Amino acid sequence: LLQLEQTSKSIDSSAHMITTARVPADKPVRIAFSLNDSPDDASSENLPLAFPELEQQLQPLPPCHDSKESMQVYKQHCKIAEEYHEVKKEIALLEERKKELIARLEQVEKESMDAAQLAKEYAELTEENRTLKLAQTQCVEQLEKLRIQYQKRQGSS
Repeated sequence: LLQLEQTSKSIDSSAHMITTARVPADKPVRIAFSLNDSPDDASSENLPLAFPELEQQLQPLPPCHDSKESMQVYKQHCKIAEEYHEVKKEIALLEERKKELIARLEQVEKESMDAAQLAKEYAELTEENRTLKLAQTQCVEQLEKLRIQYQKRQGSS
């Protein structure tokens, strides 16, 4: 901040000091602006409205209308606040998309597990069916042998 003050004093001895009252003293402050930008003699009517969706410490401070530097910093802060708002909206949309994709993934995994369970059950039932058909064939053969024996007994008596 001291360097910023010295730079602005060397450029213009009547420059206003940029306050950082809302920033704690132990935090470094970086303010970047260019004095080469075309001066925009914007009146207070052209300034963006407050940013109610921003946290209080992120709100742009009202500029000093007599200082071009202050107006430039304010405009830059407003642009950054708009970008921040857009990024927050995009993050919210991406979070929602993430939830949807996770739900779809869980559904697909559940269906995959169901399909695997059905395939296992099908294999077990197929094996049981084969075993039962074999048992049926053996029973039919045994029944046929018993009929033949019964007929032999009937014929011999």
